[in-house]
Amino acid sequence: MSKRLTRIYTRTGDDGTTGLASGPRLPKDHARIEAIGSIDELNCTVGLLRVQVTDAPTDNLLEAVQHRLFDLGGELAMPGTAIIADARSSELEQVLDGFNADLPPLEEFVLPGGNEAAARCHQARAVCRRAERDLLRLSRDETVNPASIRYLNRLSDLLFVLARVLARRDGGREITWRKGM
Repeated sequence: MSKRLTRIYTRTGDDGTTGLASGPRLPKDHARIEAIGSIDELNCTVGLLRVQVTDAPTDNLLEAVQHRLFDLGGELAMPGTAIIADARSSELEQVLDGFNADLPPLEEFVLPGGNEAAARCHQARAVCRRAERDLLRLSRDETVNPASIRYLNRLSDLLFVLARVLARRDGGREITWRKGM
């Protein structure tokens, strides 16, 4: 395998710009860079969640999600490239349906918490929603792979349901909202 980075600092970003994988430089606060940063932050948050997950199938699922998020970041770093396919959203739907089948119906809003794993999952869900908003904002001015937007939407749904599952592990429970408390 060839070395991708031989030196971490380049000083080229000292002027407030950053380079895309496809070559051009953009201001660090450009909508595309904001979206890339949100995807990166989401990937980090999923990594923190994985530390709390104790079963191999869920950990493997979250690792696959991290790989897809890296693909999505790469897609954004190379405008005009489409890496995420709609099949990825369908895969998430199947997993989501499997997790959701064993959960009781929702009767009230769920508060983030229950245990550390569930709380981290809710945090990942909230970061995912922000990444989705950033991608939508970018799509107003530039072409964005619509399958990537759908993937983030489905991923946030999956993270919500997974948080419900994780809250119940080891005898735990979900915390639901009580109006006026």
